[in-house]
Amino acid sequence: MRKADMRTMMQAARGLRDQGHGSIVSYSRKVFIPLTRLCRDVCHYCTYAQAPRDIGNPYMSRDEVLTMARAGEQAGCKEALFTLGDKPELRYRVAREALAELGCETTIDYVAQMADLVLQETTLLPHINAGVMTGKDIARLRKVSVSQGLMLESAATRLCEEGGPHDGSPDKQPQRRLDTIRLAGELRVPFTSGLLIGIGESRSERLESLHALHDLHSQYGHIQEIIIQNFRAKPETLMANATEPDLDELQWTIATARLLFGSEMNIQVPPNLNTGDLQCLVDAGINDWGGVSPVTPDFVNPEASWPHLASLAQQTARAGKTLVERLAVYPSYLHATADWVAPAVRSRALRMIDSEGYARSDTWSPGHTSQVPYDLPTRSRRASARRSAGLSDSLVESLKRAQGGDELSTSSIVELFGARGASFAAVCEAAEALREVVNGNTVSYVVNRNINYTNVCYFGCGFCAFSKGKHSETLRGPSYDLELEEIARRTREAQARGATEVCMQGGIHPQYTGQTYLEICRAVKSAVPEMHVHAFSALEIWQGAETLGVSVAQFLEQLQAAGLDTLPGTAAEILDDEIRAVICSDKINTQQ
Repeated sequence: MRKADMRTMMQAARGLRDQGHGSIVSYSRKVFIPLTRLCRDVCHYCTYAQAPRDIGNPYMSRDEVLTMARAGEQAGCKEALFTLGDKPELRYRVAREALAELGCETTIDYVAQMADLVLQETTLLPHINAGVMTGKDIARLRKVSVSQGLMLESAATRLCEEGGPHDGSPDKQPQRRLDTIRLAGELRVPFTSGLLIGIGESRSERLESLHALHDLHSQYGHIQEIIIQNFRAKPETLMANATEPDLDELQWTIATARLLFGSEMNIQVPPNLNTGDLQCLVDAGINDWGGVSPVTPDFVNPEASWPHLASLAQQTARAGKTLVERLAVYPSYLHATADWVAPAVRSRALRMIDSEGYARSDTWSPGHTSQVPYDLPTRSRRASARRSAGLSDSLVESLKRAQGGDELSTSSIVELFGARGASFAAVCEAAEALREVVNGNTVSYVVNRNINYTNVCYFGCGFCAFSKGKHSETLRGPSYDLELEEIARRTREAQARGATEVCMQGGIHPQYTGQTYLEICRAVKSAVPEMHVHAFSALEIWQGAETLGVSVAQFLEQLQAAGLDTLPGTAAEILDDEIRAVICSDKINTQQ
């Protein structure tokens, strides 16, 4: 391929990548757990698999697994990567005997036990690479993992012929591996796969391999990332003197994968196998570095040390991107309303992510602690960051439109909310400048009192810690329904303490009607005529109108006449019916 054609191809790949992932290049902080180094296959380039005489115990013990997992947890890891040889019990008697002592019939049995142990005893989320499997195997591991993986490596069957790199390795037969990947799709498992390039395959065979993966992903939507891993020759292997693929081959394969799979796919290259070439890989269209471990080596490529995370962040920044930590499972599979992850594992994963689905960088939540755990950029640091950073053209244009009071598109709003690193600093700077134009140095507040007149509610929102109903009779204290005189008394008390506003909302009491809300307004105004009444959720307004047989507009007029001054903007939850169907399916829809 001519260099000009290659540049055009990479430019198109970068454009697609930026369309789907913006300025983010992700990675997963992992601990690598090599549960067994035994394998029935004899890949000609592999140093991971060992003979029984060269290792101690055939399998890591329970205590060894926990010790390694806890070391990773202590170092801030969120992923426990379980890697193992394929079905060693079919080749080695010592493996069968060891499994029997462990109370297991197969290696998969033991993997499931150890993954469950890590789930129960640590905060880590298992990602399991267990080789070629049956549907039953995959389903079993799905219960104790957040994602699974199997490299296709190559769909070229000739590599399994005599003298080829996969000669003597039954589990490297392409159809077996494709069948496993297909079964994972049928079972809705977020799945990692990819190619190992430079082991004797041609470019056309790489294309065939990528198309085979693309066909499966098009059918099931389960392939969460494509790894493009470049072969590295290792001493004391049959391919020790084989030629390694050069950078052009790696870039061509990356760009081809991006162009085939499109903007949304996550395309990864291991950074430890390409020291010094990281910007070139970003330029070819990747958006992920894969798992990086601060505590364990790469047992598959022990000669290639992981980069320090600070160095990886710096090199990513030099490529114009922001390094962001993720979990083993990618954001889209946790955000999807369909159940891609076993419920118990998904609940834990959701607690570990931010609003975009990436790993939380801290444990702070509103109302839990009094201090923000990091420093927001100061004005000078924001300005410096904005000058030195290569902000995207779309972000610069969005900031310009926002500061000018122009309407923003949905994609622009999403980009602003998702800003990180230097882009976040630029958004803060623009927001502060706009605030100064609107409000100068004035920061306002109101002295008010919250009056919740009832916590009885017949709706069943899954996120609510306020309401009382039949399913929460033993939670959150007793139920209550304030008398009008008590509401009036609290209003007078609020005025005596300097309040100029009462904010009032409550549960949807089954005996309340629109008349109840009118009487609540009148009770406040009768007690303190000048008190500002800020009250009622959209659901209360809708329910009140419904019970009186009037329109929402007519009921609002009645409330205003009774003393309602303003409506709060809270209790909308989220104005997206797909999400509302999950979190509050029995409440009013977005349009209502």
